[in-house]
Order: sequence, then structure tokens, then C-alpha cells
Amino acid sequence: MTDDVTSAAREVADSLARHADPERAAGGARYLKSNRTHLGVRVPVVRDAVRAALRTHHVDDRTQVLGLATRLWDTGVHEDLLAGVFVLAGGARTLGCTDLDRVATMLRTAGTWALVDPLATEVVAVVCDDGGERTQCGEVLDRWARDDDFWLRRAALLALMPPLRRGRGDWDRFSRYADAMLDEREFFVRKAIGWVLRETAKRRPQLVAAWIADRPGRVPVLAVREAVRQMDPAVADPLVAAAYRAR
Repeated sequence: MTDDVTSAAREVADSLARHADPERAAGGARYLKSNRTHLGVRVPVVRDAVRAALRTHHVDDRTQVLGLATRLWDTGVHEDLLAGVFVLAGGARTLGCTDLDRVATMLRTAGTWALVDPLATEVVAVVCDDGGERTQCGEVLDRWARDDDFWLRRAALLALMPPLRRGRGDWDRFSRYADAMLDEREFFVRKAIGWVLRETAKRRPQLVAAWIADRPGRVPVLAVREAVRQMDPAVADPLVAAAYRAR
């Protein structure tokens, strides 16, 4: 098992190194305001490298998935960290609520939306989704939603988004989290609220419009503008106008 993980980690690292682009690396580090080493490898290439390694080395049980993801994360190289996220995403169905403590450590050390967002939407969302309107691992997300680290608060919100986007999901939990965060000044939290609202509105625009309207002057303009982006202007424009008046 250890040999499989070691070989898979080496294969991923070698593949990423072959696709390194110093010019893209410098640009990516500037864009993300990152002090980490960047290789400049495109995201689809990172995904392909992970898929190939998982397939070749049969990394498919919980212990292997966590081991490989941790090994990649610990290198400190941005693309390796991203590969670790995709390893977890590929094996998310093998993980349980107790494994989210490991994910929380990654969220605390990620330092960028480019790692936090796929951890939340491709890993945590899968672990927490029971296929209906309830959220598994709710106690974990409740702790994250109250955490001092805004990346964990963002992750708690975004983990609820994929099922809400599909027209189901734990709307009550999202509403509770968002209500507690509406006075936040942190951009990445406010943006996450708007993003979840926007994705929910794709299937249930009336629900989202009513939620905003029921909180006059409380939902930040940034979140309102994001939420109504694909709504009928007859519904969206008054909501945006009211948000601006309340500033």
C-alpha cells in the first residue's frame, strides 16, 4: 500500500514537472498573491495527472487516498497541493465525517480560494451530501461556520452549494449560516454567500429572491448582485436597487 502511494506521488510530481511553464508560474503566483512555489501547470493537466496515477497505481481506498493527498500537500508546491485536492475529490466517496478534520487542516493552510473552493465543492460537498435535503457531517460544518478562520467559514458555505444547485440540498442550513455572516466585511465570505445564492437561483429563483427581500438592507450589495445575475431583470433590478439604497 505504501509502495502504491509512493509510486503514485512520484508519478504525479514527474508529470507536473514535465508540464512546468516558468512564465505561467510567475503570473499565477502574482495573480493568487502566493509565496509558494508555482510550476505554471494548467488545472486540466493537474487533473489528468492525478487520474492517470490513481488508475495506474490503484489508489482507491480511504487510507491510500488520504496518504497520497497528504504526501502531495506536504510538498508546499501549489500544483502539488492542487493535485492533493483532486486526489481527495477522486476518492471522496471513501471518506467519512471524521476525515474532515484532515480537510480542515488543509483549509487552514491553503491560503487561497484556488485550493479552498475545490476542497469545499468537490470533497466536502460529496462527503456531506446524503442525496436529499439534509446534510451529513452537519456538526462539522456548524463548527466551521463559526470558526475564526474565514477560509473555513467560506468552505462551510460552499460545501452546501452543489446539491442546492441541483434543486435540493440543505437550504435551511445555508440560510442559517448566511444570516450569521451577513455583517461580515470579509470579501471572500460575502462573495461565497452570493455565489451560493446565484447557483440556488438557477432552479429556485423565487426562493432566493424572497430570501433577499426578507432581509432589507442586510444582504451586502456584492452578494445581491451575484445572486440575481441570471434572474429576470423585473425581479433582480428592485433587489439590487434596494441593496444600494441601504448602503
